[in-house]
Amino acid sequence: MLGIYILRRPISEALGTRREAIKQELVQAQEEKARAEAKIAEVDSLLSRLDTDVRTIQQQATQEAEAERQRLADSTQREIEKLKQQAEREMENAAKLARKSLREFFANRSVEFARENVRSRMRPEDDRHLIEESIGELRRARV
Repeated sequence: MLGIYILRRPISEALGTRREAIKQELVQAQEEKARAEAKIAEVDSLLSRLDTDVRTIQQQATQEAEAERQRLADSTQREIEKLKQQAEREMENAAKLARKSLREFFANRSVEFARENVRSRMRPEDDRHLIEESIGELRRARV
């Protein structure tokens, strides 16, 4: 018993010191836990915003892709219309040129036919009469 009495005080002081050390370790552990939970909350917040940002970027990319697709479709349609109009103008010009060539051809053929017709029907006295008329007109023109 005497040993207990003598050791009681140092044991009691050692246990008290140990108790204080454990209390401080618990306080530190709780502070570290609170800091860790705050960090986790911050990371969760960043992750939730990241998901929102990713969705926003995906929506913007989809909208931009659709706008580009529409712009290309509109541009292609305008180009098709221009090509159609150009083809129509070229066909009209070709038709005009063909009509002009046909008119010239028929005019030449008509003149040739008329000449042949006149030559085949003309008699020598008709020829002489035309020459005399031409000479008479030339004489009158000089005077």
